[in-house]
Amino acid sequence: MKLSEKIGKVAPSVTLAITSKAKEMLSKGEDVIVLAAGEPDFDTPEIVKNAAIKAINDGYTKYTPAGGSKELKEAICCKLNKDNNLKYKPSEVVVSNGAKHSIYNVLQVICNPGDEVIVVSPYWLSYPEMVVLAGATPKIIKTEKANGFRVTVEQVKEVVNKNTRAVILNSPSNPAGVVYNETELSEIADFCVSNGIMIISDEIYEKIIFDGEKHSSIAGLSDEVKSFTVVVNGLSKSHSMTGWRVGYMAADESIAKMVTTLQSHSTSNPCSISQAAAVCALTTDLDKEILKNAEEFQKRRDFLVKSLSESKKLVPFNPAGAFYLFCDISACGIDSLSFAQNLLRDKKTAVIPGKPFGHDDFIRISFATDMETLKEGAERIKEWIGS
Repeated sequence: MKLSEKIGKVAPSVTLAITSKAKEMLSKGEDVIVLAAGEPDFDTPEIVKNAAIKAINDGYTKYTPAGGSKELKEAICCKLNKDNNLKYKPSEVVVSNGAKHSIYNVLQVICNPGDEVIVVSPYWLSYPEMVVLAGATPKIIKTEKANGFRVTVEQVKEVVNKNTRAVILNSPSNPAGVVYNETELSEIADFCVSNGIMIISDEIYEKIIFDGEKHSSIAGLSDEVKSFTVVVNGLSKSHSMTGWRVGYMAADESIAKMVTTLQSHSTSNPCSISQAAAVCALTTDLDKEILKNAEEFQKRRDFLVKSLSESKKLVPFNPAGAFYLFCDISACGIDSLSFAQNLLRDKKTAVIPGKPFGHDDFIRISFATDMETLKEGAERIKEWIGS
């Protein structure tokens, strides 16, 4: 059977594949430690769940506008103003089925064949594939651990050409947990604006930041930078709502209008019940709960960095945000995919290889799990590599 050549070129998600394999082993009763999932282990706040139940009981089960309900768009505008000092109108916001869907939509709307999109490595593994699906070419900038995995404006300048359409920035980043400061963002933003390059700012981990670091939204630097920026965010990580599938983008109205048109012919509106829950999440003061979760993530990070640093073969990179540890395994003498596959087979412990993130000498370990599981997982990893 002849199928799409375009889709055939897209690499399957290694994260989902390994997580699926681990869950399959768990379903068979095997004692598997899963340090692979990119979702908080905390439950969705009770008040948010109750809002969804109320929406069902009130019959809020019909279609909403394709780009999201008026109430949710207004709540998102209030959130962006309060948390990020960004002023958007509801007509500049589109609600989608998760932040991933928002990024996909944006790339579909802004890219044409022959365009290039700059992707910073290590990157979230879906970025390059979504660029390809948009008919464009990912232009990879590889950053190194020695420089804190931080991209500089000089590196951006080196790869820009007449085909450069956009750059994707992720802060805090997955998988390295890099948090960019205003000075770094300003240098990149000024260059992008001067050269007509769009900025896609993925800020999904903004609420999970450690050591007193501060999240800065690049769109907040100036009105001119804002006009070149698409801000992407959602509730999956901040409010432990991964399965609810609610994300959003905020951008110039012309972009929002085209994204809405695209969505109207693909998925239509996000789930109405999830939207009602999201309105509650964004209009209820949950700051203390969100901060408490971030503090727990920091405790887990501190433990994992200390524990794995005891090994002579592992060099963990200390993240400033998100809930992943990017760990150098080059001293183990094995590629990252073999490391992950063999660790799962031999020690029933699931981690993600670094290769799909652009760094084959690293693995990604999620600390979005309870401390006891984390301790057992760390011991299994160290036992397996013989440190």
